[in-house]
Amino acid sequence: MCGLYSLTKRPGETRALFNYPDEPDFPPRAHVAPGQPIAVVRMENGQRRFALVRWGFIPAWVKEVKPGKPMINARGETVLEKPSFRNAMRRRRCLVPADGYYEWSGPEGRKTPYHVQRKDRGLFALAGLWEHWMGADGSELETAILMTIAPNAELSAIHDRMPVIIAPEDYETWLTGEPDDAQRLIRPAPDDSFEAVPAVIGRAAPPKPPPAKPDQLDLF
Repeated sequence: MCGLYSLTKRPGETRALFNYPDEPDFPPRAHVAPGQPIAVVRMENGQRRFALVRWGFIPAWVKEVKPGKPMINARGETVLEKPSFRNAMRRRRCLVPADGYYEWSGPEGRKTPYHVQRKDRGLFALAGLWEHWMGADGSELETAILMTIAPNAELSAIHDRMPVIIAPEDYETWLTGEPDDAQRLIRPAPDDSFEAVPAVIGRAAPPKPPPAKPDQLDLF
């Protein structure tokens, strides 16, 4: 799963890579966690736009938002088959800017946090889906989920899943292409592009995200 990531680059760098006109002043964050607002890039009226949505997916057909652990990851292999994600995969795909994500590896109780980042330390795009939910009282909420896939050979020693990463030349296809074309982009990143570095931040390691519920994986 991917339960924690980083976005520490300046807003101008993000805007230049993702090519949207907005100039949001969002702060750099070393730890972006579920339940928090996250930056996404999506299509609005035929144009890429920046938006902040909550990380923790709520399907549009849910009648009420119940407390509990949010759905933060969707399995890329089955996303078009699952009622919770099917419509979003067809119509509401987004890019999630990041410059790293965290995984934990090692024996239980002594796991080491790793920061997985591009070898050139550059920005990249996580594949996401977003949804608009409206409650019976008129309240509205926009949420997002990250796609995951089996890892490439280089990162398989760290974890058995990795987030789906969209290359810049595929941004337009992911955002606007037909579902079958977008589905073909759900694949591991090339073996030589990322590396896992033990995470040491100040004197403390980053907080470990909560374990995934079964419905975060493959029941919906």
